[in-house]
Amino acid sequence: MTTTRAGLTDGDLIRLSGTQPESFGAIFDRHATAIHRYLARRVGVALADDLTAETFLTAFKSRGTYDLSRPDALPWLYGIAANLLRGHRRTELRQYRALARTGIDPAPAAPDDRVLSRVTAAEHVRALAGALARLSAGERDVLTLISQAQLSYPEAARALDIPVGTVRSRLHSARKRLRAALHDFPQLDLTNGIDDE
Repeated sequence: MTTTRAGLTDGDLIRLSGTQPESFGAIFDRHATAIHRYLARRVGVALADDLTAETFLTAFKSRGTYDLSRPDALPWLYGIAANLLRGHRRTELRQYRALARTGIDPAPAAPDDRVLSRVTAAEHVRALAGALARLSAGERDVLTLISQAQLSYPEAARALDIPVGTVRSRLHSARKRLRAALHDFPQLDLTNGIDDE
């Protein structure tokens, strides 16, 4: 008996992968691009390739611990990726410092990116990357999960296995530090995509 994957939630697919391990491939198909983009921005494309594979291998091995009542596995996968990044903090800092110097985003560009907008934003990107490199690892984790990965505060808390209050505190601290570091760029809206919940 084959089951169509389209109508199943991530929780359904993970449950099904207990008896049909190949069904976990649909989790990879759904979320690998988002996880890879998140990792590439933090440590570069080459290392992101390896860490993406490691993220899904870790997820597959630990799928028995997944809360099957949760229909979306993406926050769980971001949490695994964030944990794997902890072993690569130096690479991440080098990545942000290189971005601060060059203004070239290490993540592959989306097909709808426009050259002109990338060129005009290069100076802002360099300043922002330099400021990100000076944040603590915890602040950077929370900031990137909320602003880049678009997780909610509770999802980021689950991903990092910390209380929601800690997410709020780290995000507040990161935003305050970024504002101070980027005072020469008032046109940058550091609240864009980071709504208070």
